[in-house]
Amino acid sequence: MPLFIRPAAPADAALILDFIRALADFEKLSPEVTATEAQLRATLFPASGSPVAHCVLAFADDAPAGFAIFFYNYSSFLAKPGLYLEDLFVKPEFRGRGLGKALLLHLAKLANELGCGRMEWSVLDWNQPAIEFYERLGARRMHEWQVCRLAGPALERFA
Repeated sequence: MPLFIRPAAPADAALILDFIRALADFEKLSPEVTATEAQLRATLFPASGSPVAHCVLAFADDAPAGFAIFFYNYSSFLAKPGLYLEDLFVKPEFRGRGLGKALLLHLAKLANELGCGRMEWSVLDWNQPAIEFYERLGARRMHEWQVCRLAGPALERFA
C-alpha cells in the first residue's frame, strides 16, 4: 500500500470538508459542523496574509485516506512556538495500516524543523483506542488541565 502525505491545496476544500464531516460523525458531533468549502478556502488558503491553520492529506493507493489540521501556538514558559493538532482522522477502511502514525510523525517532524517546543492535541475521554495509540507513541495525557471554551452566544456577548 503506497502511502504519501502532502500539504492540502485550495482545490482540496471539498475533500477537507468531507473529512471534517466524517470526523464529526465519528465523534457524534455532526450538528456542530457549520464549516463550508468557501470558509475553508478563506482560512486555510487566504488570498492575502497568512493562513490561520494548515492541513495535510494522507493517501493510500492514491485514494484519500486521512487528514490532519494544525496550527501554531506559543508557549511562554518555553519561549518557543508549539504545534497544535486540531483534527486527525483516518477513514475506517484505512485504519490499522499505520496512516495515523504516519500523519503524527509527519507533524512531529515539521514541529522539530520549525523549532517548536511541543506538540499538543485533545482526545475525547471515551476514545480509548486513540488514547492507547497516543500513549504508545509516548504522548503524555495532561490530567490536571481542563479545556475551557467560549463559543457562539457566550463569545458573542463580548463583541
